[in-house]
Amino acid sequence: MRLLVAASPGETRIAAWSDDGLADYAIERPGRPDGVGDLHRGRVLAVVPAMAGAFVALADGEGFLPDSARGDHAGATMGVGSAIGVRVTRAEQGGKGPRLTARLDEADRALVGGGAPALLRRGPGAVERLAARWPAAPVVVNDAALLATLRPLLGERVRQGPAFDDAVESEVAALAGAGAALPGGARMSVHPTPALTAIDVDLGTATAERRSKAAAQFAANRGLLPALARQIRLRNLGGAILVDLAGMAARRRAALAGNFAAALAADPLQPRLLGFTALGLAEILRPRIHPPLHELLAGPHAAGLAALREAAGRVRANPAVALALRAAPPIVAALQADPVALGAFAHLSGRALVLRSDPALGAGAAPVGGGWLLETIHGG
Repeated sequence: MRLLVAASPGETRIAAWSDDGLADYAIERPGRPDGVGDLHRGRVLAVVPAMAGAFVALADGEGFLPDSARGDHAGATMGVGSAIGVRVTRAEQGGKGPRLTARLDEADRALVGGGAPALLRRGPGAVERLAARWPAAPVVVNDAALLATLRPLLGERVRQGPAFDDAVESEVAALAGAGAALPGGARMSVHPTPALTAIDVDLGTATAERRSKAAAQFAANRGLLPALARQIRLRNLGGAILVDLAGMAARRRAALAGNFAAALAADPLQPRLLGFTALGLAEILRPRIHPPLHELLAGPHAAGLAALREAAGRVRANPAVALALRAAPPIVAALQADPVALGAFAHLSGRALVLRSDPALGAGAAPVGGGWLLETIHGG
């Protein structure tokens, strides 16, 4: 196992890679961190008994503190205006603010003090999280500045070198699609909604073998469960997940519960198979901590960072090239609002990237990337 860390302006992608392919994947954006693990001094905005919690003002927004995460030191009479130390336990997702806890150790409590809401300390980054998850894996980083940041944290485990090759890029790119291939010719498709994520399985040619239809469908569904669980983990799907297995009668699907639970057991977030509905849908509950991959890859900010990644590749291939990014206005605005990305590109290339806002470039209108294209000003 190796941890491969590919840095580009405004974004770091981390892949846990083994001889069997991609085992773990994460994205980190320094200009827009998800905030999980951050320590804040907050201020209570409103106590809402009907929701069994309180809304807390943070330095850059607000979060929700459940009563169950208040902790003894927060006091039974915590009122509006009270200063309180909190840590983010779940990122903002789906339009909902971050989830908080006030259960802090003594060292963190000592940092809180009084005063206005403030960010006191950042939580661990994605590289640190995956390095802790895979403690024996060497860490290969493609960027000298990131190497210097990680060396004090990870020691001699980390070294500089090429990160993502074509094989890694191919598997990572596949995660951006709604569908994924499963063993035996089966496929799955992922359909996120605000309330839950639905996964539909199509067996395709997976039952094209000489045995009874029922036995073939059972064997095919059982055989694809480890790959399906792997896709749930790689895509970081969270919350309620419903899986519609293919072909089998609803009453027979519960016989796969043991196999399904075993396939999910390797996931570090320990998702739980709750059972099967009357319609035969498998119900899974997986903790929502960091945003799911489909949220990270959607929207103008993600499109702009993809453009910067391609631009950085061109600059590395030809340092003398000067580029302009023509993009839809929301993409340009998202990059300008990112406090890190454009500066990182300028540092890499030795010149600022020229931004050209073009309303004609709506999503999918551009030949590359959807909403943007790169133009060469001069090639050196």
